[in-house]
Amino acid sequence: MSRRALINGCRRSLLSPFFSISSISSSREAHTISTSPQYHTPRRTSSSSPFESNILRILLREIEYHYDYASPRQPVTEYDRFMVEDRPGEQWITLRGKSAEDENIKIEATMFDGSIVAPKSGEEGNEENVRLHICVLVDIWKGEGTDSLEFVCSAWPNSLKIQKVYIFRRDASPAHPYMGPDIKNLNKKLQSEFYNFLKSRGVDSDLSRFLHEYMANKDRIELIRWLGKVQSYLQK
Repeated sequence: MSRRALINGCRRSLLSPFFSISSISSSREAHTISTSPQYHTPRRTSSSSPFESNILRILLREIEYHYDYASPRQPVTEYDRFMVEDRPGEQWITLRGKSAEDENIKIEATMFDGSIVAPKSGEEGNEENVRLHICVLVDIWKGEGTDSLEFVCSAWPNSLKIQKVYIFRRDASPAHPYMGPDIKNLNKKLQSEFYNFLKSRGVDSDLSRFLHEYMANKDRIELIRWLGKVQSYLQK
């Protein structure tokens, strides 16, 4: 089964449509990013077309705004026991590490891909709180050539929720494998043990918080990169 199919299954757990978070990310606390060539503010140039000139002026103002008021941080390359692999321009990141039992652990996480709207607690109960969602796939295997125990999860700002647990055949997975029942339909003790199994391997609510912080920063980086690419195209 393709990763796309797994992620689509993960997304179906959401209660509201997907949306872009660029507007949310731009209002977050500003940080400083180290100066590297791909993040330099593009130079002002003239265009042969008044239409293109107007777009370029708007793009430049938008890029300058994000540098001045929502500048991203330099992405980290390590978290806890995991190395973080982030390929510029992609919507995924990969974390790789080892468990105390010397198992291989591979975690693949999307950028924000959806949300739910929930009422705020306390005196502000009439207000709404947007909770962003990240799809996470966790592969754990014991050695070269062995099958993986794969967890399909949802990462919320302060929690990690397991949706499915199944065996992923690393050599030749069937086109339509049996994915197992929804985790919520299993025996409560078994559910708890699955969560304990992941927690002992560093996959827990702390990881969810890290992913949300990382993806908020990545969203700003990718937005600035995209704006720069559009500007470069119009300048050619």
